Amino acid sequence: MTQKTKTLPYYHVDAFAERPFTGNQAAVMPLESWLNDDVLQAIGEENNFAETAFYLPDATGEADYELRWFTPTIEIALCGHATLASGHIILSQNPDKDQVTFRTRKAGVLTMVRDGEGYALGLPAYPPSPKERPDIVTLIGGTPIDTQFHEGRYNVIRYETADEVLALKPDLKALGALGNEQFICTAPGIDTDALSRVFVPGGGVDEDSVTGSAHAVLTPYWANALGRDSFTAYQASTRGGYVHCRLDGDKAWLGGKCVTVVVGQFRL
Repeated sequence: MTQKTKTLPYYHVDAFAERPFTGNQAAVMPLESWLNDDVLQAIGEENNFAETAFYLPDATGEADYELRWFTPTIEIALCGHATLASGHIILSQNPDKDQVTFRTRKAGVLTMVRDGEGYALGLPAYPPSPKERPDIVTLIGGTPIDTQFHEGRYNVIRYETADEVLALKPDLKALGALGNEQFICTAPGIDTDALSRVFVPGGGVDEDSVTGSAHAVLTPYWANALGRDSFTAYQASTRGGYVHCRLDGDKAWLGGKCVTVVVGQFRL
């Protein structure tokens, strides 16, 4: 007997992107009910993007939808760009709505609103604290002027110039052996206030394209360094992407645009 094929809606979205082929790629897959975790992880591996986002209507009433994110190797606690991509799909299909909320398992309820021609996404702000990490500096390279850490396993490594960050060639294999930690290398920007590169080899992403969760850390960090609550940022990956950052109490609001590049069906 031939097994019946199950199909799921599938969207490929470039998030924090002004045009296709920039920003960070996310697969967005609405569900009617949760699939087994091993199936969700297998889909994340098959898509092979930094994250695949799955959402379905939230049965608790706390938010509009429940949202989860999977890299090719693990489920993660917070992802900004795939949340932006998910909200983009929902708001594009509901032009009468101005905002959407997501209940997550480890990051609370996240809110996304329309903002001009793009969107603003409210993430929890994760202010880091100074911490010496000579082991990490050795593996990443360069001569940072500050190292800080947030308990969510976010490492901020600040350099004096953008050129130093652009020149980094970290030992990704050795960094990956430390586990699912995020290494955020940052400096004052060239055409923005701040610039960064982000490495997450232990989470299955050697260098991420544009990382929303990293900017949940960079927003309080640079707001403090610059002495103001709002600034512009650029993540200098191969694809690259711009993020408008604003600190509002315990929230980091990240602004950007999205482009849908593929609409189709995923066959199980």
